[in-house]
Amino acid sequence: MKEIDTFNERVVALHHALGIRPDYLETSKLPLCREPGELVDTELDFYQRPQKLTPDAFQAWCRMKFAAEDAGVALLLISAFRDIDYQHDLIARKVREGRTIAEVLTVNAAPGFSEHHTGRALDIGTTGCDPLVEEFENTSAFEWLISNAAAFGFTLTYPRGNGYGIDYEPWHWCFTATDPRV
Repeated sequence: MKEIDTFNERVVALHHALGIRPDYLETSKLPLCREPGELVDTELDFYQRPQKLTPDAFQAWCRMKFAAEDAGVALLLISAFRDIDYQHDLIARKVREGRTIAEVLTVNAAPGFSEHHTGRALDIGTTGCDPLVEEFENTSAFEWLISNAAAFGFTLTYPRGNGYGIDYEPWHWCFTATDPRV
């Protein structure tokens, strides 16, 4: 129980530092996302930064990426695991740039609530399309993901009109299968 209390205390402290409502932990439509016990190194991302995923998510990502490649579709890793401190810094930067916390929380989950914390979420891009833009939905990569990602255990978390209050993110996919052989 102490580990849960410590994680929740860290989340509450980061929320306080950002000016997020004190009751957010209880009222968020997003589930709390704990950091995993084990992560493995992946390939470098689109920006040549090191990334990490859970072992089963990384295996599934590799299988999915190679299957897409075999179909003539390029899937690029844009980002993967982010800890709650990184999420805080990401949001704090946007607030310093002049956005309100309410605006930022429609495009970024609060610390403790991002699927990226689980080591199972990926932001995916493709050649010929800027990363992290809605236009990704018009690419053959997105079309391929819609048709095939579930077979590899990945789901689109934030479709249009999702109930989480997060803007549409066609690039954000999470490994949700419980069987790593999916």
